[in-house]
Amino acid sequence: MTKRTHPTGAPWRNFYGRLKGKHLRDSQQTYLDEDLAALSPGAVGWEENPDRTPLDLTALFGGRPLWLEVGFGGGEHLVHQAAMHPEVGIIGCEPYINGVAMLLGKIRKAGVENLRVHPGDVRDLFDVLPDGVVEKAFVLYPDPWPKKRHHRRRFVTPDYLGELARVMTPGAELRIATDIPDYVRQALEEVPRAGFVWQAERPADWRAPWDDWMSTRYEQKALREGRVPHYLTFRRD
Repeated sequence: MTKRTHPTGAPWRNFYGRLKGKHLRDSQQTYLDEDLAALSPGAVGWEENPDRTPLDLTALFGGRPLWLEVGFGGGEHLVHQAAMHPEVGIIGCEPYINGVAMLLGKIRKAGVENLRVHPGDVRDLFDVLPDGVVEKAFVLYPDPWPKKRHHRRRFVTPDYLGELARVMTPGAELRIATDIPDYVRQALEEVPRAGFVWQAERPADWRAPWDDWMSTRYEQKALREGRVPHYLTFRRD
C-alpha cells in the first residue's frame, strides 16, 4: 500500500491537539509578526525544505551544545534555562501558537539570545536534525491523553522516541516531568526500549525536581489540584 503524503511531499502525520486558542492579545500578535521569523532555527517546514536538508547548527549557534524542549507551553522554563545557560543553544518546539506568542513576550523581556523557536510538530524538526547532536532534552508536562484509546498519541511512544533517540548524543540527558501516574508507567516502559537508561536509584530521585528546575504553570496547576509531580531522568545509552 502506498503511504499517503501531502502535496508538499511530507509524510501524512496525524497531529492531535490544539493549534490555536480563541483569542490572541494585540501584543501577542505583535510578537508573532515582529519576532517569530527572526527566531526560526532555519528551514524546517516541508514547503521551504522539501529535500529535508539538515540544519546548519554551527551557523545557528556557533558550535555551542544543542538542547531541545518539546512542548514548551508558555515558555517560562525554556527562557529560564536559556538565561541560566548562555553557553548552550536551545530550540523550543510548540505547535500551540498562543503558547508561542507567550514565549516571544518572555524572550523580549529576558533578552536571551540563545533560543530558537519551531512553532510546529517536533517530528518535522527531527527530520532536519543530524544524528547525535542534542545533548539535553526536556519533555515537561506533556499532554496526558488520559483515555486509554488515546495513549498512542502520547509523546512517549515509538513514533516520537525513536527519532528523539536518533538525534541525541550518547550520554545525553532526557528529562520528563508529569503529574499523571499512568504517564509515568508508560514512560518507564517505552523510553528504555528506545535506548535510554533511567537514572533513578531511590524514590527521592523521581519525587524531587532537578536543581535548576523552574516550576511551570502546569506544575502549579497540578499541585493546586492535588496531583503529585514526578521527575524522570534518563540517559541516552
